[in-house]
Amino acid sequence: MPRPDLPIRMLLAQLDEGFDAKAWHGPNLRGAVRRVDATTAAFRPEPGRKNIWEHVVHAAYWKYTVRRRLRGEARGSFPLKGSNWFERPDPAVHERDWERAWKADLKLLDEMHHTLRTAVEDVSPDELETIPPGSKTTFARLIAGIAMHDVYHAGQIQLLKRLQSDFTAEGA
Repeated sequence: MPRPDLPIRMLLAQLDEGFDAKAWHGPNLRGAVRRVDATTAAFRPEPGRKNIWEHVVHAAYWKYTVRRRLRGEARGSFPLKGSNWFERPDPAVHERDWERAWKADLKLLDEMHHTLRTAVEDVSPDELETIPPGSKTTFARLIAGIAMHDVYHAGQIQLLKRLQSDFTAEGA
C-alpha cells in the first residue's frame, strides 16, 4: 500500500497524538483514562454534570460520526442506542457489573478510533477540501477537529479525576 501524502500523514499524526501517541501537550484521551476504574469513571461532581465515563462514550460517538461522514455511510450504525451523550453507567447495569461495562465502553472507544483512523487513511488528499453530506465543514477540518475533540475531553477527564480525588480526600 502506498504511503499517504503529507497532508494525510499530518492528520493521522494529529489523530494519534490526541488519542494514544506520546504528545507534548500532556495526556491524550486514552492516557487520561489509563488506570481509571469504573467507580472513578462514574463519579459525578454534582447532579446533572457529566462524568468521565460519559465523556469516553461521547468521544467514541463523535469518532463514529466523523468516520461515517468521511465514508458517506448512513446514520444509525453506532453500537449504542441514542446519540451524542449517553447516560453512564447505564441505569440498567447493576453496580457489581460496572467494571465489565466500563471496559466494554473503553473497547468501544478504541474500536471507533481504529475505524476512524482507517477511514482517514483511505481519504485522498484531493478530497480534503470536500464538504461531505451532513456536514458544514471539509474533510480536513473534520479530521483535525476530531483530534482536537479528543484533547479537549482529555482535559475534561483530567479535571474530573482531580475533583473526584479532592472529593474523596475531603471524605464527603
